[in-house]
Amino acid sequence: MNDRDFLLQFDNCTLPPELFDHKAHLRLAWLQIKEYGLEQALKNCGEQISKYASFHGDHQKFNMTITNASVYAVNHFMKDENSFEEFIEKNPQLLSNLKALINSHYSYDIFADKNARELFIEPDVQPFI
Repeated sequence: MNDRDFLLQFDNCTLPPELFDHKAHLRLAWLQIKEYGLEQALKNCGEQISKYASFHGDHQKFNMTITNASVYAVNHFMKDENSFEEFIEKNPQLLSNLKALINSHYSYDIFADKNARELFIEPDVQPFI
């Protein structure tokens, strides 16, 4: 699926949930950063993923802190790649080890923090930027 169709289907919640996996989350972040920059991408991704999860009855899976941390991670590794596929080929650790990368910024397991679902909790070990 091309980027335009991916964004359109995601935005109008017609992207099948089985296609919105971990890699698709990273793709969304990459596309948003490329188009709008980091600050707007953080806002857009949070709003869009929350809306998408609610629409598909999975709002309990949404986590604002993990969403923002993932956007920060994608931004950190972005260089001058021309496509998401090129980006992910250069940064496979984002597919295989993102949880550990995010947890390295916190002194506790942020994935288990109930408050992290609804609001962004700043890292307490190392800032993202």
